[in-house]
Amino acid sequence: MAEIIITKDNFENEVMKSDKPVLIDFWATWCGPCRMLAPIVEEIAKEYDGKIKVGKVNVDDEPELAGAFRVASIPTVVIMKNGKIANQAIGYRPKEALVKLLEL
Repeated sequence: MAEIIITKDNFENEVMKSDKPVLIDFWATWCGPCRMLAPIVEEIAKEYDGKIKVGKVNVDDEPELAGAFRVASIPTVVIMKNGKIANQAIGYRPKEALVKLLEL
């Protein structure tokens, strides 16, 4: 499954009501580390298709969501399970570290 663009309009359905864990990547187009992380997040979306959802939040387009998660630095990756934050990492992380956050 491809990554989902998360907005304030679809957040409730895609994240809060998800029956699967959701990896949310908070990013921006001008952020170098975010661009380095993007292919890793895409790989995880493909490899864990059916087990998790992967969403992307552009902090410039969705400042309310970024604020709700207190995102002060990007990239920030948040793992949501059953509508609650289960794990979180700030800054670039290698794939193994992101997979470990999922604790599948």
